Amino acid sequence: MQELANIFIKSIFIDNMVFAYFLGMCSYLAISKTVKTSVGMGLAVIFVLSITVPINYILVNYVLEKGALVWLGEEFKDIDLSFLSFIMFIAVIASMVQLVEMIVEKFSPALYSSLGIFLPLIAVNCAILGGSLFMQERAYNSMTEAVVFGFGSGIGWFLAIVGIAAIREKIRYSHVPAPLRGLGITFIITGLMGIAFMSFMGIKL
Repeated sequence: MQELANIFIKSIFIDNMVFAYFLGMCSYLAISKTVKTSVGMGLAVIFVLSITVPINYILVNYVLEKGALVWLGEEFKDIDLSFLSFIMFIAVIASMVQLVEMIVEKFSPALYSSLGIFLPLIAVNCAILGGSLFMQERAYNSMTEAVVFGFGSGIGWFLAIVGIAAIREKIRYSHVPAPLRGLGITFIITGLMGIAFMSFMGIKL
């Protein structure tokens, strides 16, 4: 249980997708103009990461890695399909994003219109692919750990985009120098938030 808590906390604060690795920055910058759209996008990312990371964990451990197909028979023990990892990960992510897009369009047309082209672009959001690649690199011992990591990574991305959206809404009423308005001040604030999140590296887990 303690190990799961460690993975969850690290994925949110220490290994935050945005502030530690700068993944998913395109959606992060484009959608974070209002808190409402940011919450919608953040929830979609949480859902996609929570589903795709464990599915890809199963693919890696039971299909792609060398010897993973031994459950089919001893003659398959030397087969190595790890070179298909990128293709399979992207296929799973694209499928899940399509599902999310259909659900959002059905139950929240207003949010669907607000997110626009960036909702289907979750499929090429490097934070989503990064979650699966980090899961593969860190070789988690169980599917439960993969689920916790995927969910925590989604929460971390959610906090990042909602936090910057809340700040961007507030600074509309502030006097920002003309050259820094828009993305300029957003990059500066993101850098400061990244530095703030670095303080969580001092947490002993």
